[in-house]
This record gives sequence, structure tokens and C-alpha cells, in this order.
Amino acid sequence: MNTTTTEIADNIFRISTFIPDAGMSFNQILVKADEPLLFHTGMRALFPPVSDAVSRVLPLASLRWISFGHVEADECGAMNHWLEAAPDARVACSGVGCMVSINDLADRPPHPLDDGDVIDLGDKQVRYVATPHVPHGWEAGVLFEETTSTLLCGDLFTQTGDGPAIRHDSPMEPAIVAEDLFGYSTLAPATAPTVERLADLAPTTLALMHGAAYAGDGEQWLRDLAANYRQRTDTALTPA
Repeated sequence: MNTTTTEIADNIFRISTFIPDAGMSFNQILVKADEPLLFHTGMRALFPPVSDAVSRVLPLASLRWISFGHVEADECGAMNHWLEAAPDARVACSGVGCMVSINDLADRPPHPLDDGDVIDLGDKQVRYVATPHVPHGWEAGVLFEETTSTLLCGDLFTQTGDGPAIRHDSPMEPAIVAEDLFGYSTLAPATAPTVERLADLAPTTLALMHGAAYAGDGEQWLRDLAANYRQRTDTALTPA
């Protein structure tokens, strides 16, 4: 395994480890600011290479926020390792996530986030957008870094393979391939409208958890994703 670090927007870094057995990359997003934030912790086994990569950008002890979209091993498995390495850091995730899991799992009390809450990092700020069940998980949500218009997408647009760190074409084709392969998204009436709400943010960078970062017309790409979800949902809910 090889862990790489790429600046995908101003002081926003994609830390990526390609795992051949899984056939995809596992990414953390580091926001370097007065109060640095790490989005996704990686699995516990990835803590050594990922923490080494973070330490090359900033001291681990300077982290103030550890966040993730929903409760899965690749999103928060190493959470307590990060809390130990960064004694002043707090976990920030959805209020639902805190209630059902993180209040018990985290070694320090977490900071619950409601839809629309903003974490002021000093020279940057992230807004929490609740996306329950999108792409999956009752407690799901994403972060939008407002000064760079970067959407920290979590599992949205998941793709397989090990490609470049940054791309400028549409992420739709590889996302469709992954959806057909894994069927990882919840297909429900609220799915497409939830993604359209993210499109309204008009992000210029999409920071994926599994795949490249995409720079360009994030609003249109999200509307394309919403249209694909709407088509899939209509098909799934149509009686045979």
C-alpha cells in the first residue's frame, strides 16, 4: 500500500491509500486551518501511514476536529487513535450518529452537529449538511468548506481503481460503474432531492472518499447524480 498526499484546494489535502485487495482508494481530507480538521479517520490498520502523511502537513497534536459522514470502519475506525494523538481534538458528527453510536464508541464526548451547523476553523469554515440515508446510513452527512467551495462528499460518487489525485472531467461514468457493482446507495423518494440540495451549494471541488478529487462544475455533476438516482429509484419502486 502507498499513501499519497495532494493539495486539492487551498490548504485542503487529499490523503489517499490504494488498497489492492479492495480495488479502490480510501481517502481522508485534511483541512489545514487555525483549527485543523480531518474528515474520515481511516480504518485502524491505516492509522500508521495516514498519521505519518498528516504529520508531514501539520503536527498531529494540532488537530482540533475529527469528523466523518457516517459510522463505518473506513470512516471512523481509527477515531480513538486520532483522539489519543491529538489531545485537544473533538469528534464532530451528526447528532443522530452521536446518539446511536459515537457517545459510546469515542474515548471523549463528541460534538453533535445539526443540519446547517458551521464549525469556524479560523481562516476556513465548514458547514454540516445532513443527508440521512444518502448515500447510506441514518446518520449520514457531508461537510462543505465555504471559503474554497469544496464539498467533502463521503461515499457519494464512489469509484473503483487507482487513478489520478485530481480530475476535471465528469465523475459520473465511474460512479455509475461502482453503483452497478456494489449497489451501495439507498434508493428512496428523498434520495435525489437530497443530492439536488447539495448541488445548490455550487461546489467547485468534490473531495471523494473513494476516488479522485474532481475540480470543475460540481453543481452540474451533482444534478447529474441526482437524475441518475431518480431514474434508479423510479425503477426500483415501480411494481413488476
